Amino acid sequence: MKIIAHIKSDFPAKFGIPRQSGLTELTSRIIFEPEYRVPEAFRGLEGYSHIWILWEFSEAVREEWSPTVRPPKLGGNTRMGVFATRSPFRPNPIGLSSVSLKKIDFDDPDGPVLYVSGADMMDGTPIYDIKPYLAYTDSHPEAEGGFALQETAGALKVEFDQGLYEKVPEHLKKGLVEILAQDPRPAYQNSTERIYIMDFANLEIRFTVNEDTLNVCGVEVRKI
Repeated sequence: MKIIAHIKSDFPAKFGIPRQSGLTELTSRIIFEPEYRVPEAFRGLEGYSHIWILWEFSEAVREEWSPTVRPPKLGGNTRMGVFATRSPFRPNPIGLSSVSLKKIDFDDPDGPVLYVSGADMMDGTPIYDIKPYLAYTDSHPEAEGGFALQETAGALKVEFDQGLYEKVPEHLKKGLVEILAQDPRPAYQNSTERIYIMDFANLEIRFTVNEDTLNVCGVEVRKI
């Protein structure tokens, strides 16, 4: 398996990454390794609105594997079979994401560069392959969701302390609210007193959660 590309996203750490792809409109860039920066390899891709990305859970590589895992949204105590989950801790740490293809930049110095939205990957994640998404065969609206339906909950109301929303760059505001509304916390962490810290783009976001409201109490530029 050869790494063909890496993704540039607004998630420098695992905490806060969307649990599934397609849940935000945040834009990420896919930068290919020099060997694969061949325009002919992308011929026809511009005709597709969505693509599949096969990638590596690079922060979850382990020598051993477990037949069961603890899905965070089930409280962290209930075990399910690894093949019934999308846990990163797998026999082979391979991820699969469906994202929206916004554009292909052939003129970028590192081009062709793919601009995508809805990626659920940490910045720098290795990518193994890109494939077109075909709605007529890949979409199954009648599919059953198993126990994963228990993970679906209403979005949190997101509020900012005075002046903090203005500290967020305009192009990141909507994406940040989308991420926070999904409740980035593991299900087993539900303290109303705890201040949670999430790295997002070049920002450090501090927040608390009380019932159905997430309150942002700090926004600072991260020191790089």
